Amino acid sequence: MKTSIKKILCVSVSVAVVLLSGCNAVGNSQTPDTAQTAKNTTTVESSSTAENSTSTTSIETSKASKFDPYAIENEDNVPENLIERHEGVDYGTIDADVEYYSSNAKDNKRCNVLLPAGYDSNKKYPVLYAIHGWGGDYTGLIHNDSFLHILYGNMLEQNLTVPMIIVSVDMYTDVLADKENKEPEEMRLCYDKVVYDIKEDLMPFIESRYSVLTGSENTAIAGQSQGGVECLATAFTHQGTFGYIGSYAPATGAIPTEYAKGTYWNWPILDDFVIEDEKNTPKYIYLSVGSKDPWDIDPTLYYGKVMTENGIRNQTDFVEGYEHDYIFWRLCYYNFLKKIFR
Repeated sequence: MKTSIKKILCVSVSVAVVLLSGCNAVGNSQTPDTAQTAKNTTTVESSSTAENSTSTTSIETSKASKFDPYAIENEDNVPENLIERHEGVDYGTIDADVEYYSSNAKDNKRCNVLLPAGYDSNKKYPVLYAIHGWGGDYTGLIHNDSFLHILYGNMLEQNLTVPMIIVSVDMYTDVLADKENKEPEEMRLCYDKVVYDIKEDLMPFIESRYSVLTGSENTAIAGQSQGGVECLATAFTHQGTFGYIGSYAPATGAIPTEYAKGTYWNWPILDDFVIEDEKNTPKYIYLSVGSKDPWDIDPTLYYGKVMTENGIRNQTDFVEGYEHDYIFWRLCYYNFLKKIFR
């Protein structure tokens, strides 16, 4: 059963809950996806402009009307019928362990690619680049029967989203043989290089291998935890490339903050969130964090607040009852997939 939705004009740290410290203390590491129990939720939304929102379980737009993703209220639960695999549903095709050369890694990298049901090389498709969290790899988000694989297939079957290609990105960008010997501080630097790997190496490869639509209106990026940091950094570094941005419980380190200062978590990639040319403004920026997240409440809400103060429209959700795990990532992808490429 859904709880009520609360709306505010800008994110504030005076939300009616005790806000935990940003990421974690020195020496702690963020844990990869772990199963938890979802609770009823309350959502706090944010944008630079107040919007009248309506709940929806299916999005249909006419070609004559301009679809506004900010006008659709995000939901706080994923419908049960979208979570499980169903007989007779085509869940698309996974190209696993696809290899490409990364000039930024100076080595070959891999990704997993989900092609939608009915993929036809004579047609062109928009692309979503999805980034895992700290300690994961490219197999986490897209593999057979992964939560995102099943969720997307069911949503497409029910016309809740559109046909697209989903690329599961490997955040580690360095010589693969050296990965096991990296200290956390070194890993952070290797992760940050994905900001350039995606734009300079992975995207050209995907565009040469698959039948894709190009341009910001046909390109989205999303990530969770540390992947949420890299997602924001990639989108704001390469402005005009990504029309849709989804950052789920992003850690500190995207821009300067007071959280986890003096640790490798707080090595900001960007100076600030600034749109250099209005024409490159993304169509939709979505940030979200659960009220039981042990690390990333403060940085998530702070990022939304800074964007709002800088005049950048965004929707920042504070969702009651959710933690830092795949159940929350699934909710975020559910809300994001309903709104992109419309």
